[in-house]
Amino acid sequence: MVDLSIAFVVLAGMMSDYRVAVGWGLLMLPVLFLLKVMLALGVVLWTSGWNVKYRDVRYALPLLIQLWMFASPVIYPASIVPDRWRWVLALNPLAGVIEAYRSSLFGLPFDWAALGASAGVTFALFAFAVYDSRRMERAFADVV
Repeated sequence: MVDLSIAFVVLAGMMSDYRVAVGWGLLMLPVLFLLKVMLALGVVLWTSGWNVKYRDVRYALPLLIQLWMFASPVIYPASIVPDRWRWVLALNPLAGVIEAYRSSLFGLPFDWAALGASAGVTFALFAFAVYDSRRMERAFADVV
C-alpha cells in the first residue's frame, strides 16, 4: 500500500503535468483498491498455509508471481487479446481490475463484465483461502 501511495502521487503529478482530464471514474478507485487488497489477502492466506506444510513453496512462489504478472494486462491492454481467448483472461482476477484502473484514471468506459468476473474470482479465492487456512492451521503447531 505504501508503494501504491507513492506511485499514485507520482501519477497524479504526471497527469496534471500532461493535462489529463479526470472524471467521475475516480470514484471507483476505492472499490478497485479494496478488490486488489482482498485478492492479495486471499493469495497470501492460501500460499502461507501451503508454505508451512510444503517448504518448497517459497522457492516456487516468486516464479509464479512473475508469470502471473506477464499473464495480467499490465504492460499490454486487454484489447490486443483475441476474442476467442478473452475468457481465459477473464479468469485472471487482476485483468478486470487493471483494466478498470485504466478506465477510471483515463476516463474510458468500464468493461463491467470483466470487472464482475474479476470480482467473482476474487471473492471465491478469498473465501476458499479463508476456509483452507482455517482447515490447515490446526496442524501448523505440529509442523512448525
